[in-house]
Amino acid sequence: MAYRQGMTSPRTALVTGANQGLGLALAEGLATRLSDVDTVLLTGRDPRKVAEAAAALPANVEGRVLDVTDTEAIARLAAELGGVDIVISNAVARVGPTDSQSARADEFIDVSNTATHAVLRSFAPILRPGGRLLVVASALGTLGHLDPRLHHLFDGATLDQVEYAVESWRAAVHNGTAQEAGWPLWLNVPSKVAQVAAVRALAANRRERDLAEDTLIASVCPGMVDTATSRPWFGDYPAVQSPKEAARAILDLVFTPADARQYGELVQFGEVLDWRSGTPPLAQDALLTP
Repeated sequence: MAYRQGMTSPRTALVTGANQGLGLALAEGLATRLSDVDTVLLTGRDPRKVAEAAAALPANVEGRVLDVTDTEAIARLAAELGGVDIVISNAVARVGPTDSQSARADEFIDVSNTATHAVLRSFAPILRPGGRLLVVASALGTLGHLDPRLHHLFDGATLDQVEYAVESWRAAVHNGTAQEAGWPLWLNVPSKVAQVAAVRALAANRRERDLAEDTLIASVCPGMVDTATSRPWFGDYPAVQSPKEAARAILDLVFTPADARQYGELVQFGEVLDWRSGTPPLAQDALLTP
């Protein structure tokens, strides 16, 4: 391995939302790049799918049932493991272009945001020196994709403040005041901004120590990936990647020395995306069902 030279095995890696798509490709890639004595925990909430996915991968992959919306289950798993070397938070709820965004808000927020917060809170304290804690987000996770009225909720926020902002957004969706307050109809935008803000908040308190130990905490954008979740949203895009192709850049981030420029940031194909870049997605909002 390229990072943590001299580190001892066995190592433990964990991927959420890993029984299909990008998560499955990440679990397979980790299993291939790690040694036979290391363990990759492939997690998902459907026992049958988890078992089938793990059985098709190398012997160092272990399937674990984990519903990321159960924050207590996340905490229990972290306590059971006691220490971990690689964590990739990848779980996402599937929402189609014709689905009611408001009707799907709770499920989407629970999987993408509440679960992300729980993963950060539970696994960051047990991340071993030289470890990697990555949250799969999106290029839509930069602050500029939100209405400027909302920027103060996430810019320089603590993790507690990010969590409060997410719950305020959820409440606004339910009481019908979200658009009036500046929240976009498209759930993906505030969700991804909140994911990136949560990672930035966690990293802000650990930066000096983590970099001294070659530990990396970051959010990552895999680019356009051809999965069951994303396929309904795009047509014929030549830049679309297979899950295995998309996993490659994320895995490279895991297996190369930590770069101080990437620490706490949103990284796409090795490059840091400007936190304040982007514009609100008004065109997408016009196409969505409230």
